[in-house]
Amino acid sequence: MLSILPTTPTPTGSNTTEPPPTTVILHGYGAGLGFFSLNLNALSSWVSKRGMPVYLLDWIGMGRSSRPTFKVTAKHTDTRQRVEQAETFFLDALEEWRTTMGIQKMTLIGHSLGGYLCTAYALKYPQNVSRLVLLSPAGVNAGPDTSVPEDELQRSRTNPDPADVNKEPQVAGKADVDAVKKEQRERASQHEQQPKQKETLTRRLFIHAWEAGYSPFGVLRAGGPWAPMLVGRYSSRRFADLDPQHTRDLHHYLLQISLARGSGEYALSHILAPMAHARLPLEYRVNKLPKNLPVTFVYGGHDWMDPEGGNRSVKRLREAGNMASKLVIIPGAGHHVYLDNPDGVDKLLLKEMDSATRGSR
Repeated sequence: MLSILPTTPTPTGSNTTEPPPTTVILHGYGAGLGFFSLNLNALSSWVSKRGMPVYLLDWIGMGRSSRPTFKVTAKHTDTRQRVEQAETFFLDALEEWRTTMGIQKMTLIGHSLGGYLCTAYALKYPQNVSRLVLLSPAGVNAGPDTSVPEDELQRSRTNPDPADVNKEPQVAGKADVDAVKKEQRERASQHEQQPKQKETLTRRLFIHAWEAGYSPFGVLRAGGPWAPMLVGRYSSRRFADLDPQHTRDLHHYLLQISLARGSGEYALSHILAPMAHARLPLEYRVNKLPKNLPVTFVYGGHDWMDPEGGNRSVKRLREAGNMASKLVIIPGAGHHVYLDNPDGVDKLLLKEMDSATRGSR
């Protein structure tokens, strides 16, 4: 856990029925709170000005958190029970932390799998959540869709144009969503140009390993002296456009958390089907969230995660009476929006945090 605490906390006035919500930021699969390192200056400045804390957490079983044994007892064919037990592993740990910290309500900001789990937490403990900000969330779409998960391993982003960095993140319209999907289709067609037999065999092996519950981090742990090279093949491409020292720091950080004892990583195959489609898609569950809970779906302009599920989710939320939900595109960013365009994400997060604070008064 990383705590950003004010030196002079804002007192709770007599006109306030409850303290303002506490911002809690949670990472995605295979990552850790250190991935938000480029956002710490902006978050710290906000804490200093507003007098309210911000916490960055590692999910239990991931990052630098404890690594208890992960176990699902449901039958493989009982999808609902498998998903529920996998989610509970994370959600109950987050609830225990909230209770221990004495926090009443939280503004939850989650990336990828973290966004999925934050939404699942809000469904299970709606009274504890004041706002959801979902950064390129996993598990939204029912599938099939235009997501290109291969890009997470094979594609390096390009630095956003200066004009994009200076843009304020705006609520996305249909044309913005269609532009992202068009680029995804083009990238998917490039992958399909691989030799068909090789692609089919690779896909079959991948699906078998996924359904059997194998973890890619198990390969790293078994790799011994080859592990740094394997991680480097990913980090050197995916984070190539960052400052060289920051790329090296992320490489070493990712290597250390990847070699830790396997735990929460084994939940992924229970929550998501192969190719990153949810077994219980969020787009069919979000309408059960409280009507007064603002939900913001955030995608990168060059994301590999299909934003259409987020778009449909916003429609379902509004049909259920939740008119404070929206979808935002971060210009020039890929899946790791907070690293690809940290300035744009900072602007969005601080705006959302301020709105949550005003809404509690």
